[in-house]
Amino acid sequence: MHSFFPLHSFFLLHSAAPAHRTILIFPDLPFLHTEAQMLNFTIRRLIQIPLVMIALSIIVIGLTQLLTPEQRAAPYIRSEQQAARLEQIITERGLRDPFPVQYGRWFSNILKGDLGYSKASNKDVLATIQERLPNTIELALVTAIPILLLSVWLGTLSALHKDKLIDQILRVVVVFGYSLPTFVLGIVLLAVFYAYLGWLPGAGQLDILNQFAVGDLKRYTGMMTVDAALNGRWDIAWDALQHMILPAVTLMIVLSANLVKVMRNSMLEVLTSDYVRTARAKGLSSRVVNSKHARRNALLPIITLGGFLVINLLAGSVITETIFAYPGIGQWFVQAALQLDIAGVLGFTLLSALLVVVMSTVVDILYGVIDPRVRFH
Repeated sequence: MHSFFPLHSFFLLHSAAPAHRTILIFPDLPFLHTEAQMLNFTIRRLIQIPLVMIALSIIVIGLTQLLTPEQRAAPYIRSEQQAARLEQIITERGLRDPFPVQYGRWFSNILKGDLGYSKASNKDVLATIQERLPNTIELALVTAIPILLLSVWLGTLSALHKDKLIDQILRVVVVFGYSLPTFVLGIVLLAVFYAYLGWLPGAGQLDILNQFAVGDLKRYTGMMTVDAALNGRWDIAWDALQHMILPAVTLMIVLSANLVKVMRNSMLEVLTSDYVRTARAKGLSSRVVNSKHARRNALLPIITLGGFLVINLLAGSVITETIFAYPGIGQWFVQAALQLDIAGVLGFTLLSALLVVVMSTVVDILYGVIDPRVRFH
């Protein structure tokens, strides 16, 4: 931002009118235009969020019309007596009404915070999300930060030692992690570290004894490790953290492979750029050139992939949570899908769509901050 400008960049223009009419001509300040463009860019992206969500909700609700009214009435039937009143339930819920009427009723309920009843969790959908989403966020926090740090470091290391032994080893590991199915890796880790070696706990979030003690905890965040620590129950916090190790390692191996590959390719491209060669010609040390000039610019693609990494983790790592019986929203979605829990599936789908739209908007804004050229498109 400019702190001064030349005096000749503005002047006083006197008109032929009376002397009190003096027009001030101010300079054209580039930084004001830049900030205004960034503000407009951000506003445009934020306006898109509700519009995209409405469009997605119409599509998702429209897909449910492919099911018969009897199938869509199934989540509301919880006893044999209610099953005998199937046609009455269909009429009361308006499941035979035209689609615009059904969508309007659903949208009105959404505005009231009513997402329906989940047969899979035997709770309201909103209550289920409030209960399980903190668990998924907790696992995502434990996983995302190591993934990003490890991927940037290994990708940079591989690029700086191109075609050497360390590069060859890392490329083999990346291909292995990239091609290995998540459920296979999860089962192998369970078999080795839980069943055979006994070093780590297996499925679930807590041991059986600690599950009975959870009811006495005062919940602040919904995240088990944080709430247990705030209650002074470090044994429960440590137990919950141990149960997250195998799911976190599974996600780290699978999700970091692509990031390492992208970081390596981006770093190799930047190392051959003109400004890096100029920096070396000025006599700067390799450490300064690699860290300050090369790696910083090579991180741009990681921003986009990092945003979608967070989306994948927050939307619930469906396979990983199912394998390790981790009580997150991913495991709930699988249970809802298997039981034809339409309300649960819709709730999970819309939550995932919201996360995708919001994180995509955040990534776009970050790109606009880092690369001003994006603001003009």
